Amino acid sequence: MSTDQARSEAAASDTYDEFEQRVRRISNVSNAAGILQWDQEVVMPDEGTPARAQQLSTLSSLGHELLTADETGELLEELEAADLDGERAAVVREVRRRYDRATSVPQELVEEISQTTANAHPTWKRAREEDDFEQFAPTLETLVELKREYANHIDPDADPYAVLFAEYEPYLDLEAAERVLERLRDELVPLIDAIEDSDADIETNAFAGTFEDDDQEALARDVLDSLGYDWGRGRLDTAPHPFSSGTQFDARVTTRFEEDDLLGSITSTIHEFGHANYTLGLPDEGYATPLGEARDLSVHESQSRLWENHVGRSRPFWEHFLPIARERFSSLEDVTPEAAYESANQVYDDNLIRVEADELTYHLHIVIRFEIERDLISGDLAVEDVPEVWNDKYEEYLGVRPETDAEGCLQDIHWSHGSFGYFPTYSLGSVLAAQLYAAAEAELGALDDRIGNGEFDDLNGWLRENVHRHGKRYTTPELIERATGEEYTADHFLEYVNSKYGELYGLEGY
Repeated sequence: MSTDQARSEAAASDTYDEFEQRVRRISNVSNAAGILQWDQEVVMPDEGTPARAQQLSTLSSLGHELLTADETGELLEELEAADLDGERAAVVREVRRRYDRATSVPQELVEEISQTTANAHPTWKRAREEDDFEQFAPTLETLVELKREYANHIDPDADPYAVLFAEYEPYLDLEAAERVLERLRDELVPLIDAIEDSDADIETNAFAGTFEDDDQEALARDVLDSLGYDWGRGRLDTAPHPFSSGTQFDARVTTRFEEDDLLGSITSTIHEFGHANYTLGLPDEGYATPLGEARDLSVHESQSRLWENHVGRSRPFWEHFLPIARERFSSLEDVTPEAAYESANQVYDDNLIRVEADELTYHLHIVIRFEIERDLISGDLAVEDVPEVWNDKYEEYLGVRPETDAEGCLQDIHWSHGSFGYFPTYSLGSVLAAQLYAAAEAELGALDDRIGNGEFDDLNGWLRENVHRHGKRYTTPELIERATGEEYTADHFLEYVNSKYGELYGLEGY
């Protein structure tokens, strides 16, 4: 190596160190805001909103200033001209993408969106509690306008909804998402129709009864213990809409309890465990850089869906977990693992609530939200018409019609966050979950015996090795191909549900 080359590499290394220090500061501002948002949704007093809105707006503004500063752009240009290794090049790639989007948006708009969403949460919560969409409508209209303006600043020539979708899934484009959703709709509807026509007599009430919140919380902790949740880096709380948030050092889980829905609290807890488990599997040394951050929402959702559905709704899981549940609830004494399995996988013909939906009809709930928010952002649907259109689509796609706004268009928290474009990632993640699980079994062998014995280390180790540890080093398509040996495909999901539900409901041809 020549002296000049050595000096050039040393200079590039020094520049990268300065750049990484800046990236870590930006990330820590965002992570601090995340804790405040968790606090607002879980434990903050009802009257704390005015101050919290200002706090979050300030942190959002500070993070935006650091990211969009001239110094950040200069460091990016220097590093893009340097010969960086794979990990450093990936960090530069990810920050460049964020920088380009952020510098396109005026800071005052960023602050306005942050403050509006902070105030929107209690407005949505109150409107839902009082079953009154009109209370939330003006706020929703403001958020639609703000996010439309936001998208226009980033790319005035693009479909604004596609721009917003890229906030959550930047490397699988909207056309790919639409193709997956259309395929699921086209191929799941006949399966759902066949199930409705089936005369199979499966157990549907294994978890019937009344269950106290304290006892449900104890069982939720049993679930997390069984799956291997790291309590040294996490905690369990309740929230109106369950979620998980945090970093690899502090990944928190929330769930919710309803006295007549024990199964719902179990599956919700497992789902959020999947999210937290991914976060906890990110490399410690990558903290506050893209190398220590999750690879966007489709991959994140694949982890929650894999644990909730492929593990938590499997026969072996109930062979393992039902004895634990019986210790908490004597009313389950006569329930068999098969009855628990059947109840956990029944397909509902009258469910209105997305988070309570079964594994099949869930995706029609997603299609409805996707179509409505896409039309809201495009201007083809007025906010005031959302309840009626929502109800009409439920009647058309699912054969049920909401009687209230609370069980209709106010049931989800996402729009109060301004999260337009988020919903498709749920179905994209479900599809990826099946692909990853198939790849894990191809390498490890069938997992049923291990799940039945409460042994989850092999599966979790495979996920750590093939997904978690990479952070954002690879794009989504690259990560999927490295983990599974093939491109992203819905084949495995459709094979999985056709086989599972065909057997469960005794369907011919499945």
